[in-house]
Amino acid sequence: MKDRSKRIMKDIYALGLDFGTNSVRALIVNVQTGEEIGTAVVNYAHGEQGVILSPKDPHLARQHPEDYVSGLEQVVKETIEDAKANQPGFNPDDIIGIGVDTTGSTPMPVDREGIPLAFHEEFANDPNAMAWLWKDHTSYAEAEEITQQAKQQRPHFLAKCGGTYSSEWFWSKLLHCRRIAPKVFTSAYTWVECADWIPAILTGTSHPSKIKRGICAAGHKAMANPAWHGYPDETFLGSLDPELARIRQTLPDILYCVKDRAGELTPEWAEKISLRVGIPVAVGAFDAHLGAVGCGIAPGVMTKIIGTSTCDMMVAPMNEPLPDIPGLCGIVPESILPGMFGLEAGQSAFGDIYNWFVQYIQPGGPVAGSHEKLTEEAEKLKPGESGLLALDWHNGNRTILVDPQLTGAIFGLTLITKPAEIYRAWIEATAFGARVIMERFEEYGVKVNRVINCGGIAMKNPLVMQIIADIMGKTMEISRSQQTCALGSAICGSVVAGKQNGGYDDFASAVNAMTGVQETKYTPNPEHQQIYNQLYKLYRQLHDAFGTREYQGNLANVMKELLNIRRTVTNE
Repeated sequence: MKDRSKRIMKDIYALGLDFGTNSVRALIVNVQTGEEIGTAVVNYAHGEQGVILSPKDPHLARQHPEDYVSGLEQVVKETIEDAKANQPGFNPDDIIGIGVDTTGSTPMPVDREGIPLAFHEEFANDPNAMAWLWKDHTSYAEAEEITQQAKQQRPHFLAKCGGTYSSEWFWSKLLHCRRIAPKVFTSAYTWVECADWIPAILTGTSHPSKIKRGICAAGHKAMANPAWHGYPDETFLGSLDPELARIRQTLPDILYCVKDRAGELTPEWAEKISLRVGIPVAVGAFDAHLGAVGCGIAPGVMTKIIGTSTCDMMVAPMNEPLPDIPGLCGIVPESILPGMFGLEAGQSAFGDIYNWFVQYIQPGGPVAGSHEKLTEEAEKLKPGESGLLALDWHNGNRTILVDPQLTGAIFGLTLITKPAEIYRAWIEATAFGARVIMERFEEYGVKVNRVINCGGIAMKNPLVMQIIADIMGKTMEISRSQQTCALGSAICGSVVAGKQNGGYDDFASAVNAMTGVQETKYTPNPEHQQIYNQLYKLYRQLHDAFGTREYQGNLANVMKELLNIRRTVTNE
């Protein structure tokens, strides 16, 4: 006992693994202070920036599971070396737990032993035998088929995932593979999400009979829910294709949360990554969900991961009534935190819209400093001064309309409209879209008391953050960590290690100790709010008119009101 006490008084660490779209990142974090002492990033080797594409099909996006394995081995070693350089006296033996997040839905076909088909010589170069990356949209027809079938047979399945099944998700990808690559499909004993497979290989539990499937992946992307005993039933899946019913037979009825252990680090992997044998590894989850944990999510706190797109996450206590919320990307028990419903929403394009304008539209083309120059000019404009109003649907609408076929639009253009005015209009459009999401949460009783942001834009673009604050009417806080997904994974590692080993027995304590926000905050400007509230009413008119079939109004007022707002603001 004396030796154990000494050990716990030392600095204790957790390791977070973050498998992204282009690379894998590792992070070593002090569990007592949240100090991040070591990190590294390893890019995936296959494809273009880690993604295997097809010149014949723009919807295809796959990854080779070999990149996950080799990237994992390399990135942990480099992170340990970084920690040693930054923290004299750091000892890898003081890492007490490991957590894992990945993209999703990113399923892969495996054989009866849990080995990916892509590791078989026969399928080594077949993209259909690899991991089907989250952004693979080849199954758009199958997704629509599943949506229609569920509407007729199992409407309650759809109620928990926004009313529309997506081509980015598990069953649509499997059904598409069944139709275009039957040999791959019949060779697969089952399919495993990347978020489940990584913890499984680390713990020697990758055999299909042993693997622990996470509620995060299964609930948000595969229509699983404890209310109907896990994954969809064989009858429903068999009505789509009998082979899907066969796959269902290989899937468990019990699903796990990130508070649960996937197992312990095996001697083989301990040697590969220079860590102790037996370190507990948490059940895996998706990057956005653990990014929310790394931000410090709690009831009443909305976390926004702002980058090329957005993910807006909230939690709500499971012991309190919560209605189905139309248009959300999932309401899943314990997908983010134990004892809480995880609620997922988001925008399909955010920073992507700004990049599109700079790369393809602005006069002069994508020269160095384009963003900075446009931002500088846009910052000089008052809200409403441009007379412009835009719809942020360049990549469809993820929430609340759930329609990938919607497109962007801009209103109020004149012969004196300038590039910076258009640029600012796109920023405002993305902020209006964010407000729609917030209001949908609140309409159904999920109150937003705080907003904590993370991601590249949140860290680097004060103009965007101020506009979001003004339009949403909420103070925008910024996460202390620049690597919230990996931090969230590390927090899971500290919890599965437990208090007796220097970690935590509950997430609230771990989150409180290991997360924080920056001093910089963006507070709503009351004068700007007043103008933006007027513009938001017009935005909702356009939103409902172009995005819903139920709209019965008249848009004849929109352009004229935009001009009136402009005249008021500019005192013309």
